[in-house]
Amino acid sequence: MQGKYNLLKGSDNLKNICILDAKTLGEDADLSVFNKFGQVSLYQTTTPDEVIERIKDQNIIITNKVVLNETNLKHAPGVELICVAATGMNNIDLEYAKSKNIKVCNVAGYSTYSVAQHTFSLLFYLIESLSYYDEFFKSNQYANSDIFTHLGKPFWEIRDKTWGIIGLGTIGKTVANIARSFGSNVIYYSTSGKNNNEDYTRVALADLLKSADIISIHAPLNPQTYNLITYNELKQMKNNAILLNLGRGGIVNEADLARALDENLIGAAGLDVLESEPVKGDNPLLHIKNSDRLFVTPHIAWASVEARKVLVNQIAANIEAHINGK
Repeated sequence: MQGKYNLLKGSDNLKNICILDAKTLGEDADLSVFNKFGQVSLYQTTTPDEVIERIKDQNIIITNKVVLNETNLKHAPGVELICVAATGMNNIDLEYAKSKNIKVCNVAGYSTYSVAQHTFSLLFYLIESLSYYDEFFKSNQYANSDIFTHLGKPFWEIRDKTWGIIGLGTIGKTVANIARSFGSNVIYYSTSGKNNNEDYTRVALADLLKSADIISIHAPLNPQTYNLITYNELKQMKNNAILLNLGRGGIVNEADLARALDENLIGAAGLDVLESEPVKGDNPLLHIKNSDRLFVTPHIAWASVEARKVLVNQIAANIEAHINGK
């Protein structure tokens, strides 16, 4: 449903607010928290051609992935605040916004535990061949077995294995702490070259690639991380290693990853992010021979029920702070 909700009455400081891609927050998200601020125009999705018409009379814009730049913002002279329903703000032209005195705010840290949990979900799905064993039961193969167990797909423990983390920020550190609690030896590579964490051993990327049994990526996408993992890097990994990307699509070259999986260069890969989202039909990962060694989820790691509640409430807090001049 898309439409307008006439909200708070009797205030001299009502704002016109639009939510451009409410669908990305989930159908279960309670967006009534914005009711007290004014009139809300809520749109489930917004195409580039629809942006100008929808923002032209607004004071506050809430967007997750809709691009806002000079091309469309110049038609919306009343905009005071852009609230990004995410941590990354690469879809906003920050320089133009600053030149027009438009404040831009994001929400940081809301999804740390959700992403960390999903990191291990990807890992365990792959490392324990859960799809295979689920099908073994549901296909009645277990019912016809002559023994109580089945070891068709051996798996190994992560205790005493080396876990390499690319990007030891807040999420990376949370994953590192959990990995250590499982008994893993944690090392990390700093994509900025500036992170010196005394709790874990910092290594060069090449050293991490050749020594890690599990590699998880929790880095932002920037010129230093784009195509950080290509065929050359994948060749340096152990042939049973598992690669997990929970950072951003574009950090791992997807064509090279497909090739590496088909050539048995690495054990498996779990991805929650892709360079183009939703995935394009010609993405080579859709056509790999060893599909059982690839597990991809549609950018959901951030989106636990709890994380989305925190996100919505923090956006509301940012709006309230703006209205109150804070």
